[in-house]
Amino acid sequence: MTKTYDLVVVGGGTAGIIAAKTAGALGAKVALVEVARPGGDCLWTGCVPSKALIAAAATAHRMRTSGRFGITPVEPEVDFPAVMAHVRKAIERIEPADSPQALAEAGAEVVPGTAVFTGPREVLVGQRRLRFRHAVVATGSSPALPPIPGLAELDPLTSDTVWELTELPRRLAVLGGGPIGCELGQALSRLGAEVTIIEAADRLLPREEPRAGTALSAALSLEGIRVLTSTTVTGAEQDAGTVRLEVDGPVGAEVVEADRVLVATGRRPGTAGLGQDAAGVALDERGHVVVDAKLRTSNPRVYAAGDVVGKLLFTHVAGMHGSIAATNALLAPLRRIDHDTMPWVTFTDPEIAHVGLTEQDARRRHGTNIRVRLLEHEHVDRAVTEDETGGFTHIVLDGKARVLGATIVAPRAGEMIAELAGLVARRARLPELSSVVHPYPSWTDGVWNAAVAEAQQGLHKPAVRALARLRRMITPG
Repeated sequence: MTKTYDLVVVGGGTAGIIAAKTAGALGAKVALVEVARPGGDCLWTGCVPSKALIAAAATAHRMRTSGRFGITPVEPEVDFPAVMAHVRKAIERIEPADSPQALAEAGAEVVPGTAVFTGPREVLVGQRRLRFRHAVVATGSSPALPPIPGLAELDPLTSDTVWELTELPRRLAVLGGGPIGCELGQALSRLGAEVTIIEAADRLLPREEPRAGTALSAALSLEGIRVLTSTTVTGAEQDAGTVRLEVDGPVGAEVVEADRVLVATGRRPGTAGLGQDAAGVALDERGHVVVDAKLRTSNPRVYAAGDVVGKLLFTHVAGMHGSIAATNALLAPLRRIDHDTMPWVTFTDPEIAHVGLTEQDARRRHGTNIRVRLLEHEHVDRAVTEDETGGFTHIVLDGKARVLGATIVAPRAGEMIAELAGLVARRARLPELSSVVHPYPSWTDGVWNAAVAEAQQGLHKPAVRALARLRRMITPG
């Protein structure tokens, strides 16, 4: 049986769901092919469960650190199965929004199974052939294990399988000091595990400003997490239930012992078995689908969105991809994606939020005409009241004070970055924000105070001071 659709979406994660719902809103005949269950990593193994786990862990941390506020601290009794039940409940509450019923109500037919391209305008799902005018590949990504001798035999946890735990490991080794490793490592540590994070780069969060990785490493170390940077794992074995990791770092070779290992060192694109050659869809050397700024593949009838294109592996980016891909396919290929304007957040404590270019990237692109406006949060009154003054707001500016990028380290950095993301997207100047009144005292004072400082610096320019002096001279006393 062959059926023709205006749009066939392959993959039911965030990018695919948004693409399908967008197409449905446009009145298109759309099919969404999903091998498992709609919702993808974000709902089942990513954003939703991890943030539910982080919330539980944060509560435990506040209980044992309340002494700084004059409240007697207590060591919480953590019921780990109950914590995981809380995680599942969060998933259950959000799942209906991504369900086949919700997609059907939005105008998309959900086709269960694995899609394989059999030509430039056709996919095969089981025995069904779906012809399409356009298609969107949104097959996502999955955790990848590094080629460490003996690692695969340890049955390591990943961000997909950690949610199957029924008992908290007493000792946990986390391979990878990126966002996933740091978020899950800190959360499980706060729930009672002894955690060691091992990162090959010279700092945690190597994609962020160096100050951010340093600040997070200090915060994790204060909580009792062992952080090993510039350290590689050269071998792994298990002996009598104990995992032994051979590592090589700044102090030489040593062995890290643990009960379980969590691998968070990278992800692979979901293009295996896709049949991309039959579709005329090119992949890069790592297996990602190659797209242009409008998310078109080498087959002009096929677009790609989300993790599978290998740009920024975040849910909100995938959602924007899905919207752009669907509208470009069904209306006209006019919308472009600019990944340099996309913010992201690592939801550790403190949070690390970023948008745009780092200082190093800005200097590489724009030369020496770059400067940084840095505000330490010891000067933010809300940070003082909450005893959280260790963070900062770091803003990268060009010669005209336009915001090229920003990094914030703070408990509410994820909310604070939004204003700066707007400035980056508009290529706007930081002083413009100084005239926007912010409620006091709030965490956004960090951003506003940086903008006020930038505006006040302009008052010291000779021309401005000369104008003020002239005004005083001609104004009667």
